[in-house]
Amino acid sequence: MKILLIVLLSSLPFTSLYKPAIHPAATAEKRAKMPFPPEDSWTPEELEMANTARNASYLTEEEKNIIFYMNLVRIDGTRFFNTYFQEFVDAHNKGMLRYSNYNELRVNRKDRYYRGLEIDLKLIKNLSLFYPDESLTYVSKQHGKDMNRYNIAGHNSKDGRTVKDRISKYYPNRSMAENLAFGFSKGLANVSMLLLDKNVPDLGHRKNMLNNTLGLNIVGVSIQPHPAYRYSATIDFVGIPNLKI
Repeated sequence: MKILLIVLLSSLPFTSLYKPAIHPAATAEKRAKMPFPPEDSWTPEELEMANTARNASYLTEEEKNIIFYMNLVRIDGTRFFNTYFQEFVDAHNKGMLRYSNYNELRVNRKDRYYRGLEIDLKLIKNLSLFYPDESLTYVSKQHGKDMNRYNIAGHNSKDGRTVKDRISKYYPNRSMAENLAFGFSKGLANVSMLLLDKNVPDLGHRKNMLNNTLGLNIVGVSIQPHPAYRYSATIDFVGIPNLKI
């Protein structure tokens, strides 16, 4: 049996078989007990710091996890690469063994996207965190629902509105960006594949998550069903100067 893997914004029908080794709602203390090497372990304080969406009742647990894992990347890129990203790769590749086109579907630890990500994440340390925003999440959710209703997979809405059109209604004249991923229901899977950005020449999704020049600091997140890819994840970013939490 063959399946087709596409990764994000215009390349992939794939159903994630990744299952996290720890329940999404686990406490920081439990997350800290993940079996990572001592030099790569996360403290409960760091994990709690990354969990900025903990009280966002308008987000599902997996949507909260998208923000959580993006924040961990920004706290320490190398440690994220050595821990949660490797956990995802191992589980993902194991799940893909059942398919005849395994070599197309697996995450190849020797290809340039994997090696490039490792290099890029070595430069990431103690960046500012992302915080959830309810209005921006509404924007993300409406785009996800629009893609589901009309079976589209792209940044423009069915009626022709662009990312700027949708976000500027709530946050005019701000820096902004949008990431789309297709085929994944889990927060870690979405973040990991967007970071990898396989077959995306400009690595735009990776750059959005690691950005440190546009002041991006609030995010809207929505995971929605999709008729072609089963799931879509929309992540909208906006920069708010002098953000008060």
